[in-house]
Amino acid sequence: MKKKVLFICVHNSARSQIAAALLNNRCGELFEAESAGLEPGKLNPLAVDVLREAGIDISKNKTQAVFDVFKSGELFAYVITVCDESEAESCPIFPGVATRFHWSFPDPSKFSGPLEEKLEQTRRVRDKIDNQIRRFCDEHCALAATS
Repeated sequence: MKKKVLFICVHNSARSQIAAALLNNRCGELFEAESAGLEPGKLNPLAVDVLREAGIDISKNKTQAVFDVFKSGELFAYVITVCDESEAESCPIFPGVATRFHWSFPDPSKFSGPLEEKLEQTRRVRDKIDNQIRRFCDEHCALAATS
């Protein structure tokens, strides 16, 4: 049975969407990832573009409120916040017995400059998230093999 993972950020528009898509893509045989936000906004087109470059289409994804996920009664093995340190105090806490992690990544909605510069910064965030996802998958694939 797949372990459920919830990625949370403030708006559920970029970082949590990227993390969920990468985890589902990289080790979807072990995990089923979702994402949510404290104040759901609109899906960030930069996130859509940089994931499309990696062969993953999230263009039809919707944003959702962490409160709605909580009300649904779903249980998660892992809850991972992906807010950056400057907004950590507003990053939501998801109640329950899940194992919690905090991975800090910059918010693409706060990037400034020309489009290509914002895309490059978002690619760096995608790659940092992907590296963290790889480590998470490696650790948990090893755990699954021994249990």
